[in-house]
Amino acid sequence: MGINMKTDSHQISNQITEGVIWKQLLFFFFPILFGTFFQQLYNTTDAVIVGKFVGKEALAAVGGPAATLINLLIGFFTGLSSGATVIISQYYGAKKQEDVKKTVHTAIALSIAGGVVIMVLGLLFSGAALQAMHTPKDILSPSIVYMRIYFLGVIPSLFYNIGAGILRAVGDSKHPLYFLILSCIANIILDILFVPVLKMGVVGVAVATALSQVISALMVMAVLLRTQDSYKLYLKEIRFSPVLLHNIIRIGLPAGIQSTMYSLSNLIIQSSINSFGTDTIAAWTAYGKVDGIFWMIVAAYGVAITTFAGQNFGAGKYDRIKKSVRICLGMAAFTSLLLSGIVLAGGRFFFHMFTDDPDVVAIGLRMMWVISPSYITYICIEILGGTTRGCGDALPPMLMTGVGVCALRVVWTLVVVPLRPEISTVAFSYPLTWTVTSVLFIVYYLRGSWLRRCRGMRA
Repeated sequence: MGINMKTDSHQISNQITEGVIWKQLLFFFFPILFGTFFQQLYNTTDAVIVGKFVGKEALAAVGGPAATLINLLIGFFTGLSSGATVIISQYYGAKKQEDVKKTVHTAIALSIAGGVVIMVLGLLFSGAALQAMHTPKDILSPSIVYMRIYFLGVIPSLFYNIGAGILRAVGDSKHPLYFLILSCIANIILDILFVPVLKMGVVGVAVATALSQVISALMVMAVLLRTQDSYKLYLKEIRFSPVLLHNIIRIGLPAGIQSTMYSLSNLIIQSSINSFGTDTIAAWTAYGKVDGIFWMIVAAYGVAITTFAGQNFGAGKYDRIKKSVRICLGMAAFTSLLLSGIVLAGGRFFFHMFTDDPDVVAIGLRMMWVISPSYITYICIEILGGTTRGCGDALPPMLMTGVGVCALRVVWTLVVVPLRPEISTVAFSYPLTWTVTSVLFIVYYLRGSWLRRCRGMRA
């Protein structure tokens, strides 16, 4: 089995650097898409079960301020660890096997150390952070409980994320898909057992999530331990390589900071949402799950183009990178327009999956009609940003996102929303900032300085 896995990985790598571009993008994209679909189903199941069987307060507790704070910490680490994915894909494309091996073990060490830090921060500061966000009293206590249980299981979650990133970096997008499917099934079964059957409420949802993350971490570990390729994991060799850790941080830290800026701006928006009351928080939570359909697809395009660009950059095939960008943008544009139509057409049905409260549904539909038609304005941020990061150019995407999305969104929320305190005003911050930032990315990409800088660094 080990030999076959090695052969398959090298064949995939060759296809990424030599095959027909649109076919290989789709070949790599669909397993990632299905994986993110099951990740979204994983999260949505929690919201559906808790919303239907416990109530809108529990729905708001699981998916409102608590989820925003969790995303802040997890998002930073995921962005930081993306540096490992980029470096591994470049080394793998250049066939530098020893460098691949050392980077894998450094990345795993980073996931363990990062998990310990995030767990401690989450356990110590969950309550204070939720109170600082003006979380309504009726959901404060269950939100704290949910967060603390979640953070107890955060190390397996980070281990899975970095392990799946390693597999995708070498062209293996199928195993992460299989693991997500199995962990999603486990999560659904555990949700049903703990919430409707055992009546554990928010605690049951949190425990089900933590146990599912342990299952996915064990599966990805098994693949890394059994492969005979250069990314094989040796438990005794898990340690930091200072030079490679520096390279990971050099590329990953801007992405981590970018994710943090996203999350901080979302925290401010969440605080604004909180001021509208529990019905609006519940509606925002439900819409976030519906909106996740778009995010899971565009994220899959982003992961695909990042790996595609990274391996081709390592192989020195720069024209192939540019062609893949044009093709990927076309695919993403078509998908985003299609999704806008589907989400808007089925809006009321989607909301009734989470709650039958008419006030919550009405508020959610108002949000949807502001944000969903503008999905296409976001795709350049994901595709062009993923391309430049895949080639090792991580700082400019962070700066453009920081100004165009995060800073502008904060200014809008703090200055404009108080002048017109309506949920549609808050929601409009998304299409506005996506459009501005996409323009910045297009200008930067067309200038080509990102690729010239990367060539110089590679030389």
